[in-house]
Amino acid sequence: MKRNSSFLLKPKKGKRTGKSSFVEHRTFLHLFRSFHRLWMFLIIMFQALAIIAFHDGKLNLNTFKTLLSIGPTFAVMNFLESCLDVVLMFGAYSTARGMAISRLVIRFFWCGLSSVFVLYVYVRLLQERNKNTSDSLYFRIYVLVLGVYAGLRVLFALLLKFPACHRLSEMSDQSFFQFFKWIYEERYFVGRGLVEKTTDYMSYVFFWLVIFACKFPFAYFLQIKPLVGPTKIIINLPRLQYSWHDFVSKNNNNMLTVASLWAPVVAIYIMDIHIWYTLLSAIYGAVMGARGRLGEIRSIEMVHKRFESFPEAFVKNLVSPQIKRMPFERESSQSPHDNNKTYAAIFSPFWNEIIKALREEDYISNREMDLLSMPSNTGSLKLVQWPLFLLSSKILLAMDLALDCKDTQADLWNRICKDEYMAYAVQECYSSIEKILHSLVDGEGRLWVERIFREINSSISEGSLVITLHLKKLPVVLSRFTALTGLLIRDPTPELAKGAAKAVYDFYDVVTHELLSSDLREQLDTWQILLRARNEGRLFSRIEWPKDADIKEQVKRLHLLLTVKDNAVNIPKNLEARRRLQFFTNSLFMDMPSAKPVCEMMPFCVFTPYYSETVLYSNSELRLENEDGISTLFYLQKIFPDEWENFLERIGQGDIGYAEIQENSTSALELRFWASYRGQTLARTVRGMMYYRKALMLQSHLERRSLEEDVSSRTSFTTQGFELSREARAQADIKFTYVVSCQIYGQQKQRKAPEAADIALLLQRNEALRVAFIHVEESGAADGNVTKEFYSKLVKADANGKDQEIFSIRLPGDPKLGEGKPENQNHAIVFTRGEAVQTIDMNQDNYLEEAMKMRNLLEEFRANHGLRPPTILGVREHVFTGSVSSLAWFMSNQETSFVTLGQRVLACPLKVRMHYGHPDVFDRIFHITRGGISKSSRVINISEDIYAGFNSTLRQGNITHHEYIQVGKGRDVGLNQIALFEGKVAGGNGEQVLSRDVYRLGQLFDFFRMLSFFFTTVGFYVCTMMTVLTVYVFLYGRAYLAFSGLDQGISDEADVLGNTALDTVLNAQFLVQIGIFTAVPMVMGFILELGLLQAVFSFITMQLQLCSVFFTFSLGTRTHYFGRTILHGGAKYRATGRGFVVRHIKFAENYRLYSRSHFVKALEVALLLIVYMAYGYSEGGAVTFVLLTISSWFLVFSWLFAPYIFNPSGFEWQKTVEDFDDWTNWLMYKGGVGVKGDNSWESWWEEEQTHIQTLRGRILETILSFRFIMFQYGIVYKLHLTGRDTSIAVYGFSWVVLAGLVMIFKIFTFSPKKSTNFQLVLRFMQGITCIGLIVALCLVVFFTDLSIPDLFASFLAFIPTGWFILSLAIAWRSIVRSLGLWDSVKAFARMYDAGMGILIFSPIAVLSWFPFVSTFQSRLLFNQAFSRGLEISLILAGNKANVEASSF
Repeated sequence: MKRNSSFLLKPKKGKRTGKSSFVEHRTFLHLFRSFHRLWMFLIIMFQALAIIAFHDGKLNLNTFKTLLSIGPTFAVMNFLESCLDVVLMFGAYSTARGMAISRLVIRFFWCGLSSVFVLYVYVRLLQERNKNTSDSLYFRIYVLVLGVYAGLRVLFALLLKFPACHRLSEMSDQSFFQFFKWIYEERYFVGRGLVEKTTDYMSYVFFWLVIFACKFPFAYFLQIKPLVGPTKIIINLPRLQYSWHDFVSKNNNNMLTVASLWAPVVAIYIMDIHIWYTLLSAIYGAVMGARGRLGEIRSIEMVHKRFESFPEAFVKNLVSPQIKRMPFERESSQSPHDNNKTYAAIFSPFWNEIIKALREEDYISNREMDLLSMPSNTGSLKLVQWPLFLLSSKILLAMDLALDCKDTQADLWNRICKDEYMAYAVQECYSSIEKILHSLVDGEGRLWVERIFREINSSISEGSLVITLHLKKLPVVLSRFTALTGLLIRDPTPELAKGAAKAVYDFYDVVTHELLSSDLREQLDTWQILLRARNEGRLFSRIEWPKDADIKEQVKRLHLLLTVKDNAVNIPKNLEARRRLQFFTNSLFMDMPSAKPVCEMMPFCVFTPYYSETVLYSNSELRLENEDGISTLFYLQKIFPDEWENFLERIGQGDIGYAEIQENSTSALELRFWASYRGQTLARTVRGMMYYRKALMLQSHLERRSLEEDVSSRTSFTTQGFELSREARAQADIKFTYVVSCQIYGQQKQRKAPEAADIALLLQRNEALRVAFIHVEESGAADGNVTKEFYSKLVKADANGKDQEIFSIRLPGDPKLGEGKPENQNHAIVFTRGEAVQTIDMNQDNYLEEAMKMRNLLEEFRANHGLRPPTILGVREHVFTGSVSSLAWFMSNQETSFVTLGQRVLACPLKVRMHYGHPDVFDRIFHITRGGISKSSRVINISEDIYAGFNSTLRQGNITHHEYIQVGKGRDVGLNQIALFEGKVAGGNGEQVLSRDVYRLGQLFDFFRMLSFFFTTVGFYVCTMMTVLTVYVFLYGRAYLAFSGLDQGISDEADVLGNTALDTVLNAQFLVQIGIFTAVPMVMGFILELGLLQAVFSFITMQLQLCSVFFTFSLGTRTHYFGRTILHGGAKYRATGRGFVVRHIKFAENYRLYSRSHFVKALEVALLLIVYMAYGYSEGGAVTFVLLTISSWFLVFSWLFAPYIFNPSGFEWQKTVEDFDDWTNWLMYKGGVGVKGDNSWESWWEEEQTHIQTLRGRILETILSFRFIMFQYGIVYKLHLTGRDTSIAVYGFSWVVLAGLVMIFKIFTFSPKKSTNFQLVLRFMQGITCIGLIVALCLVVFFTDLSIPDLFASFLAFIPTGWFILSLAIAWRSIVRSLGLWDSVKAFARMYDAGMGILIFSPIAVLSWFPFVSTFQSRLLFNQAFSRGLEISLILAGNKANVEASSF
């Protein structure tokens, strides 16, 4: 070790260590630098397709020579990439390694010289072609150079990226080869060896070749080729007459017009590869899901039909070999029936625990639990006993078949066997009656039972049952036996014993004298033994009450079998219970590794970061009502009515009110937990994760019992008392640990916060739970300075419920140096144990049936998944918040599509699945020794989760995805919550663009894997932004043609020239309809897992609930935050809140949140559409305009009004009035020091500008703002006042008018505080100005050609110009402040916000006049139960008010 290494030396005071190899400059250029191969490929392909199209599709020598121009294009772009390497390394040259700088310099000069040489040779080649000489020297030289260069690039690409050749390049130590390899690709330790198996490589190469095969023909025939003819015509047109003063289109063949036509096509060409990826990934993901047997069981009816196969599948996959070897009362050579009985006996205890867990979670009632539970199948009954919900009403149906039987016994049995569960029910009923009767009676009675069943069995074997028995009497017989079982299921008393004896005698009498045939009846009546006992009164005078547990279980089960008439389709009723049972039973048939015994399984830990979110709802939070009188508890009761009834049944309170529950402390606590388990709380997460321990205890207990030799087989397979077994608990604690990192738990305890008490309660209720937190100790020194010492502590609950410290680690300083969540994980990761760690957010859930599969999942670490063993196991998620509202349902479907179908394709075949947070399982040893699981640098690592995936991939990890196990996940349920979350994610992706991780992956992946990586990470947001930019490019191009008058001029010329295709091009609509293709994966997921009809129904329902409006609105959210983050930064963690959305959001709050991200942009698009409608030319008239712009109008509508459409009670008149008052108060409040933006427009306006901090940001904002000048420049030449005058003086005069209007506005808005000394003069000036303005306007209208439409047009012209001036003033606010103009700018800005607010508010106010609009919105937002509850709440509130008024 070099002790004098700079790494080990303490840095000099005040000197900051610089960057060493990468600098995170904030620029969009990182997109080109990191993924330059993608952009070069797209540009070269576009160039090639355009060349072929301009040569009319003819591939001859001339076309080939023109195609060779891709060589200079490639060389120049390669040179630009090397220039970016040099420029973007600025800031690291003083600290970077010399070799790295040398490589940059060498590449810069090499790329520069090669581009100059290739350009020179190609120019000479063109000159040679134009001379039409036979000499082709330069052509041969050019082809040779290009061929050699291309060959070398291909060779190095194969050696470095192709898996089969990669090892050869690693083994070669030739300095010559290593030098060129170093020039081609920089050496990295982190990022080396990013290759996959050849088969995996070929699979994702084929995937992308299919996409290219779809994209490029589509681009050629439908995008590029249709524009070729019109472009040639426009270029060759004579000089056109412009409507305005033209600066740039003189003698350039109308190139600006050509650019306006080609720009939207180029934008679509760049981004539509993501559309093709979306389509193919949806199809491929659906096929892979079907191959993986997803969606085979997608209804409760399918669960019923296939239940018979569940035990065998369960034993095969989820049961360890120890339990499979368990002895039963059977011979070693078992028949298939005996195997089924064995499987059922093993399966039943696990199934029953799952059903019991559903009951404890209040998803099913007690009756449903009895019907769903499965008998132990370890008794003497040889038949397989299935749960009663499969057999319910089957006996009654079989009896109806018997009553209608007019054929033979075989025909009757065949009809019964058409329903296999009916056959099971009949067989079990018959055998159970025999066994129960045999256990009840003795002496002569037992002889009668044996004689009766011997005769019936004999007739069955002879096929004469319909002759031996009078089947018409079966209902009477069964009613008598049902009466008997109804007594036997109760606790014995002398009275019940007499009643049971009489019931047995009645049963004997009916069977003997009504059911049996006459011959058999006479034999029994003359049977002396029976006759003597009957005459002496001893026959059935005493019965043996069931005491054996097996007999008791059979009596209870038989009684239910005979009496339950429920339709099995309705069991269970709860949709969540159905979904869980469907997924669990479906997963039994999916491929998964075999389960190891608990003692041999891989130990693991679950890890959850927590800060200050809700742990447990308090009583006050449940009672707190919003402005509509709706409390959280009331809301939950209406959203989950069946679960509320099941909860009351569980606590034994019946149908009582909240006050009665509060009287019992235990019930009150259970109520808090019941409500918390339906929210996104820590309590719900802890309960779910502790199911791992319960599952391990159950599995360990049954494995241990199976190994005990002296335990009888009848009792060895029971789960009774497994949670109290010391051995099972110890084994589970060895294999499982749950650590919750509650960062500020110590501070919460000190200030006695309710969260601390709730966390302590969770510790007491879960003995295996551990809590890690940061403890701060302050100590005072003699000089008065206070020093702080920081400790990481781990605690658990002791026997008295107090915190017991397990570990305490002194830290070198404050651990919170970076982002909060990753630092929270980093300080506590040391307390995790085992070989694997599952990262769980605090708004997740888990289920017992899924926890049983954790052993199988952990075995994936040892399975073969390619070239390298897995380092992160991806797990499927179920979003459980979908039932809260329509928005929650949209978000749930979108998220589910990504975490299932999307990640399925990312993992295989694309091999670019990363870590996206939530339930992934990490190889703990791998990651702790390679930087941990959380990067925490401020801002750049705001989306810390995905960096764990980047880190794992760069360090030769392997990330897989598995869908036979799922974990619950909560999502944001209100529009504002969703927008904040998407803003955070989009901002995080903007920061990823700047990161070295994305740069290295983009550089070091092979080309096809790089494509997969780009379009599934930052590329998704780039293409989202390109979709919106396409709208802007399209409309600004149309606005240019409309303002300049070229659209009509070109169309006239085209008609003269006989070209009919040109009008089609001018009226072309951009191809991407907003939100249409993004829904394809969702629909495919619906079809796969719900079925075609249900998928169609769900999709139509979503459309009726305006999901397209929501997705279009989300498009704007992602575009705004992604673009602004790259331009200016400002990405930050945004607390979204995870509560239930029953609160009406005020207009001002929505305006603050969406004003700059959506409203301003929507109004700009609307202005472009109005201008195009007013001045544009289209031969088809209004119909053509509508077809051209309907998507853009939909975007405007969605961005302006979605926050109010999806706002609870958004169209209620009283709330609308209150919102307007609140908004005007906020708008006019001056604010000041310490006033937040929520209370004052001025404070909010100042906060909105904080993202513009740097000179580069100001320059970019200035450049972008110049687009607004176009409106005034174009409109002034379209006024009637100006006529056909196109001189520049007209435009200059418009600025004079604008300056005059600004002065007038300033006079009318002059601050009263500053005019106290000349109030009278100011008022006089305002009056004179007002009169003069009116008179001047009238005179101008009267004496000139100025018309009323001109006034409105001038208004449209000056609004964008004013916004341009405001944008410049904000960007250069320091200069504006120094000039003393800031107050004037602020007044103008307030006017603009007031105008935008009125424009948006007016339609809302009009719609609020109609009551049915509010009712429709409630039905749109919430499910029917809550809408009904909302109306009831308002009625109750009114009645309560009336009662209170009358009492006074």
